Amino acid sequence: MADDTLADEVGAFVPGPRLDIPGAASGPLAGLDFAAKDLFDVAGHPTTYGNPDWARTHPPAGGTAPCVSALLQAGAHLRGKAKTVELAYGLTGENVWHGTPLNPAAPGRFPGGSSCGSAAAVAAGLVDFALGSDTAGSVRIPASYCGVFGIRPSWGAVSLAGARGLAPSFDTAGWFARDAATLDRIGGVLLPEGGAGALGPLLRPAAAWANARPEAAEALEPAFRALERLLGPHVPVEVTPEGLPALYEHARCAIAEEVWATLGDWIEAEKPAFGPGVAERFAAARAMDPAKAAAGRAFRRLFAARLRSLLAGGAVLAFPTSPGPAPLLSATQAEQNAAREATMGVTAISGLAGLCEVAVPAGRAEGAPIGLSLAAAPGRDRALLALAEALA
Repeated sequence: MADDTLADEVGAFVPGPRLDIPGAASGPLAGLDFAAKDLFDVAGHPTTYGNPDWARTHPPAGGTAPCVSALLQAGAHLRGKAKTVELAYGLTGENVWHGTPLNPAAPGRFPGGSSCGSAAAVAAGLVDFALGSDTAGSVRIPASYCGVFGIRPSWGAVSLAGARGLAPSFDTAGWFARDAATLDRIGGVLLPEGGAGALGPLLRPAAAWANARPEAAEALEPAFRALERLLGPHVPVEVTPEGLPALYEHARCAIAEEVWATLGDWIEAEKPAFGPGVAERFAAARAMDPAKAAAGRAFRRLFAARLRSLLAGGAVLAFPTSPGPAPLLSATQAEQNAAREATMGVTAISGLAGLCEVAVPAGRAEGAPIGLSLAAAPGRDRALLALAEALA
């Protein structure tokens, strides 16, 4: 059951009257409560997309997103809309209009975004699971920062109809839970059939581990050794000979081009007010050099082919979800941007290749949670969820 008092303290839900819709009387998710990120439509209710001007210029939703309907039909109880970063374009979780949710696992740090409210609601125990979305890390990073499980499914595995878009060829619908078994139960409802079976061997991508701060990498070693007991000794690999900064740059440019194509008309027409850093990101998207975006798209095709070939037989990549714990709330904009760049270099591995990736809460560094990511070839989502459950 949701706890309204705790919800106010954590600030996970969108301000205003709480949406509350019981699920079917029976089903595989009966007895579970959930929240939905405030970019998924629920018929008759506003989808604010984290921004007052978006809410002002869009009517209440005329229909419910199919993935939300599937969860309700499976018996889950929708307890509210969870906060998001404005138009889902950010990784810290900050929202100056609705309030930045508290990180229940590290109150002095950001919760991570853009699915900030979803991760915070799960971490605080307000709901059993929550829907989010992941374009450049927006489920995986808040999962790592808040110490919960999160999945970015294979691109296209879960319908995003009835959800606000950011960069459609990167956008995915994901979800959070406090335990791997619940994460897997949700997958049983939302994921297509198939994709189960044994996984292996275990691959350790060198650059992703080198990118992590030493204390974070050290804290994840026990979980990695446990993974070796399940899959056998790891094989060192280098999937990014170009370097993670190159991955970040190609992903940034390809995503920015899509962001402006998706939202530029509305921004130009409405001139919305944005919080710190958000306006600058959209301005950069508007000014994106077409040649850089084209280079990003070309690199993406080559990189996806490389990764899918490497993982086609069932191999699993394991690496730190984020370079370290969440930035402090006192971090400057420059410090936040530096963390974003270092983080997106790693999240771009699955983002560019369309892989499925599960973030597993696996350690603590600097007194705050960090996650270990497991990534597999597209379509192996169910097998990856089973592996995460075995590891947990």
